[in-house]
Amino acid sequence: MPESKEEIYSIMFSSLKHPVRRKILRILADKSLAFSELLELLGISSSNLTYHLENLGELVSKNETGVYRLSTFGQAAVGTMKIVEDAPQVQPKKFTTLNRKWRLVTGVLLIGLIVFASVAILELSVLNTALSERDIIQSKYEQLLSWSSTADDAIDFLQMVVQLDTSRYQAALLSRTIETRDDLGGITQEVIKYSLIGKDNRDSPSRLTVSFRFRNGQFSQYQLNIDEGSPVYAEPQSPFVLDAAKNVVDRMQNYGTGSYLVNMSKLMSSINTTDSMEIKEGNIKVNATLSGNDAEIFMAYTENNVDFTQKGLNLVFDEGVLKQLTDNWGLFSVGSTTVSVSSERAVTLARNALNGYQWASNGIVIKSFQYNPEPASVFFHPNTKNDLTLYPQWIVTFYLDKVYAGGDYMIVVFIWADTGEVAAITPRDSPLSFSV
Repeated sequence: MPESKEEIYSIMFSSLKHPVRRKILRILADKSLAFSELLELLGISSSNLTYHLENLGELVSKNETGVYRLSTFGQAAVGTMKIVEDAPQVQPKKFTTLNRKWRLVTGVLLIGLIVFASVAILELSVLNTALSERDIIQSKYEQLLSWSSTADDAIDFLQMVVQLDTSRYQAALLSRTIETRDDLGGITQEVIKYSLIGKDNRDSPSRLTVSFRFRNGQFSQYQLNIDEGSPVYAEPQSPFVLDAAKNVVDRMQNYGTGSYLVNMSKLMSSINTTDSMEIKEGNIKVNATLSGNDAEIFMAYTENNVDFTQKGLNLVFDEGVLKQLTDNWGLFSVGSTTVSVSSERAVTLARNALNGYQWASNGIVIKSFQYNPEPASVFFHPNTKNDLTLYPQWIVTFYLDKVYAGGDYMIVVFIWADTGEVAAITPRDSPLSFSV
């Protein structure tokens, strides 16, 4: 992903120097098209088209159905093309009386002038007093520089799901982290955070911080923090929090996360109370906690009386504003729904597993230890086996008799609830916390 103007210029120059690529950008500026439609319009071979699409890089994006469209970066590139192409043509005079030396000098000067003009166009400094059409291009280009090029999905989410008026904000990238989640089968997780500052609302300033989490390139979580003022929306928002929540789920369908949202929307339509409640239909269980304009609505996959909370959709509203949305429904699958081990049996299996157990901390091997045989907690929480497939699991926690090396004062035993096998034993210096 380009993270500097120099990289952006490099990609733009390399992409725009070929006439076929410029033609592709012009076509996609009018409407989004599939590969076959582009092939028919361009009249080139499929391998040739593939080559040019690859070289266009982040100027274009392709959705799940194989339809190509311009990214925000691509729109700014098309705008730059228009500026260059719309510039008035200068008719050169005939230098019949100039000798070869002067022609050479003049040619060098012209080349320098062209290079200087190209840089000036890219920097957009001359657009401050340009016509209205060029002002629009400048706005798009400035937005391109403030958003990172991988933020197309984030922009789409803000516009389509949250309905934030992004044209009223200037965005600044605060942080971007990418990590491999070994505990989730080695998926790639990217977290990006932006500061959004309102452009033209001095009387009622709006300053927001938004963060997004993507897993394997798919949307996973959105979080909003209001630093000042309130969000500026492109469309009126429902004052009723349940209606607002259902509208968000409906708009998520247009965002393209999954067909499961259709059933969730239908289920939310049946919620007609202002009290907290729990309902179940099919493989979806809804837990709704409501208090005025505050609400937390959690929809999880359930089967055989086992709730797989990681495979769910969670919405949090504060004063009617969507503050958090987490969607991991499509990420996880379910491997087993059988619970053949009771909580009492899980405690017995956990005690047996601790016989002869030892661990090392800060270079010190702890071979003998004491613990309270009465568990501090017995918790049912499905988990994965180093991948994205969920299995039922018991988590049994015991307090140790003292604080051991490394600060450990409790020990946790994980038991698979379908087989009774010990999944893991972990000494800890703090209670477990669960996040997906």
